[in-house]
Amino acid sequence: MPHPTIQLLKELIRHRSLSHQENEIATYLESYVQDTGLQRYRLDNNVYFSLGRGAPRLLLNSHLDVVPPAEGRQQFDPEEIQGCLYGRGAVDAKSSVAAMTAALLALARQGWAPARGQVIAAFTACEETGGEDNGLKMLRPHLPPLDAALVGEPTSLQPVVAQKGLLILKALARGKSAHAARAALGVNAITIAAADIALLQTHSLGDADPVLGPPTMSVTTIEGGSARNMVPERCVFYVDIRTVPGQSHEAIAQHLNALLRSEVTIHSGRIIPVSTPTDARIVQSCLRALPSTAPMGSPTASDWIHLHDLPVVKIGPGSSALSHTADEHVAITEVLQAQSAYMRIIKDYFSASPDGR
Repeated sequence: MPHPTIQLLKELIRHRSLSHQENEIATYLESYVQDTGLQRYRLDNNVYFSLGRGAPRLLLNSHLDVVPPAEGRQQFDPEEIQGCLYGRGAVDAKSSVAAMTAALLALARQGWAPARGQVIAAFTACEETGGEDNGLKMLRPHLPPLDAALVGEPTSLQPVVAQKGLLILKALARGKSAHAARAALGVNAITIAAADIALLQTHSLGDADPVLGPPTMSVTTIEGGSARNMVPERCVFYVDIRTVPGQSHEAIAQHLNALLRSEVTIHSGRIIPVSTPTDARIVQSCLRALPSTAPMGSPTASDWIHLHDLPVVKIGPGSSALSHTADEHVAITEVLQAQSAYMRIIKDYFSASPDGR
């Protein structure tokens, strides 16, 4: 028989929990913790349960939804191959859900609870959509005040203390149309856009973050012109900017709008950069629980942005490079290591100081 935590992970993978289709997996997880002594709650397709009472409160959060499977593969039928478990969500992020759930249940079975405080595990919907329907955003106002959080995402069990933001800008170059045979009578919008793009290639957006490195900027799409014999009057290109803590998305947009000839507007700016000081109690608890690790940064987004007012560490089993891939898989030993690590982090957090900070 497989380890109970791995069996739980297999059952989670079997649920086809695409975004907006998390009802069945939420119901399954809700029933899984029934009769365990944990306090259970449900809001829409968001499930949360807790151990202990009062403050301080430590949140463990991960998401239930997954992206669609790769074409030609049955990814909702988990397979064990050479010590790894394959399946959609095995890495992103059902291994974190399984390990966090198992950690809290194991603590409850041991008769452990914070002498003063509460651990809350919340597993939420629609993280992958990146929209206003995000489950943690919906759930947060219904949770009691929180003091710190662990966000379960694949980090190979390394404590991530900083995460880049994502700013997408739309740049509109305006020209003047004319017949291509009389190009001098027009103003070529594509030429304007090309000059702006060339300028962006050498433009710095600021200093490097000590953990995340420098902000990056990439032009990702461009569209202009409507006929092969007409000088284009309009050209649109989009810029993907990965920002670092301390940067304002609005200020960057205003700066580039003044720098370029194209008109710059924010297409999407909700994924802000976030970070936690390395001396924060939750970071130190992670480092004591995993002494061979060191604080690191992450270029990928997560639900951390909905906890930006808290000290947060993003940490979970699996490699982020395998997220959303056809051969998504996680080492079974790493999932079990994650369960143990979460238990040590929780215990350390509540024993480290009277107020848990």
